[in-house]
Amino acid sequence: MSKQRVTRRQFLNYTLTGVGGFMAAGMLMPMVRFAVDPVLKHDAAGDFVVTGMKIADITNEPTRVDFSFEQKDGWYTSEVTNQAWVFKDENGEILALSPVCKHLGCTVAWNTDDANPDHFFCPCHNGLYTKDGTNVPGTPPSAPLDVYPYKDSDGFLALGKAEPRKEA
Repeated sequence: MSKQRVTRRQFLNYTLTGVGGFMAAGMLMPMVRFAVDPVLKHDAAGDFVVTGMKIADITNEPTRVDFSFEQKDGWYTSEVTNQAWVFKDENGEILALSPVCKHLGCTVAWNTDDANPDHFFCPCHNGLYTKDGTNVPGTPPSAPLDVYPYKDSDGFLALGKAEPRKEA
């Protein structure tokens, strides 16, 4: 221990500095938590959303499937409805395609263009996709439609987040 005595002025200086630091930390901690907590919070709901479509009902003809889920943006929760075009390919594998055109983000529909039957058609700029979601050369889309990963959830189709098609 030091033999030097603390003066009254030094004691007040140390005390006020300590109390001021404690008060500043108390004011800053809620602001830091406000900014950091949403980033660190893990969503336990899972990545797949169960749709109302039974896997046994999926055919070779693309069918539009609507599904809803809760989306949380910071502290605001909203219900979002998405769509997918679901069908079985020639190998019997399920394919779930995003309906969002890769050109301008418009919504594509199956078999709605009389000039191009059995294609996905984008009405914004006459974009075309084949049945498997591949963009037709010479039309505005520059990439194939995104695909949804899927899994079986008690006989119902569950879809994940749409992902860009893997290039072969």
